[in-house]
Amino acid sequence: MAHNHSHNHEINFESAKGRLFLTIILNFIITVAEIVGGIISGSLALLSDALHNFSDAISVIVSYIALKLRSRDNSYKHTFGLKRAEILAALINSSVLIVICFYLFYEAVNRFLEPQQIDAGIMSIVAVIGLFANLIGMFLLKRDSAKSMNIRSAYLHLLGDTVSSVAVIIGGIAIALWKTNWIDPLLTILIGLYIIKESYTILEEAIHVLMEGAPPNISIEEIQSEVKKFGEVDNIHHIHMWMVGDNDVHLEAHVNVNDMRISESDSLRRRIEEALHQKFGIHHITLQFECNQCPDVGLLGRHK
Repeated sequence: MAHNHSHNHEINFESAKGRLFLTIILNFIITVAEIVGGIISGSLALLSDALHNFSDAISVIVSYIALKLRSRDNSYKHTFGLKRAEILAALINSSVLIVICFYLFYEAVNRFLEPQQIDAGIMSIVAVIGLFANLIGMFLLKRDSAKSMNIRSAYLHLLGDTVSSVAVIIGGIAIALWKTNWIDPLLTILIGLYIIKESYTILEEAIHVLMEGAPPNISIEEIQSEVKKFGEVDNIHHIHMWMVGDNDVHLEAHVNVNDMRISESDSLRRRIEEALHQKFGIHHITLQFECNQCPDVGLLGRHK
């Protein structure tokens, strides 16, 4: 058995944790301001925005804890470390957002049935404060959101609230000009639908990783073709490929080779690993070399 344990951490986790901490403080400040403003103005959209911001703060706390856990070393109890804490955080964050949105839909329907008077001025002023704070939070997390599903879930919370704040501002102006109080619950529903759409994408990705799914951007057939380019290889079979976390793909397989000395196999292993790393970005590879030892040489092997 041969192992390649190269690691490529694309995120500076210490600086990412610092940016997450600042975002937590910002969101708690926004939440308090919008709760007070929502109660005074009577705006459900503003209260829904406050609830989103509170969930943002909780989601960023979860993301922060997950980053702390992720950075722990491997142990006898957790031989992969705690990398999947980030994926679990993404799952929790996206699920909570979807539940919150359905609750807001319920409140919005009640507002349609029983419209309430709204102070559009306070509603808009508080929403502007929330908008600027959310933009700062988005700026802090933007860089790492493309590299981490965990941080992307927190970033999407902030993006949803930024869109929400813009909608609340527009709604406040419309209410002030035309007394269209019904626009408040309508905005709540539209904001909720957008957030559900974005959250579902992350939820789907997180579940795929937790179910040990193969990376969607890597084809097992292409891996087979790449390995068979080596003249010493007869076939590759019993392939298992899965994601432990973001950008952390593991591959194990049996490689059937032509007659060769054991000393020659190490060179072949290094060349195969380098080829798979360069073309597919796979960093953790375990290859078992053999010579016609497996009765079943199916590409994926038999299910046990």
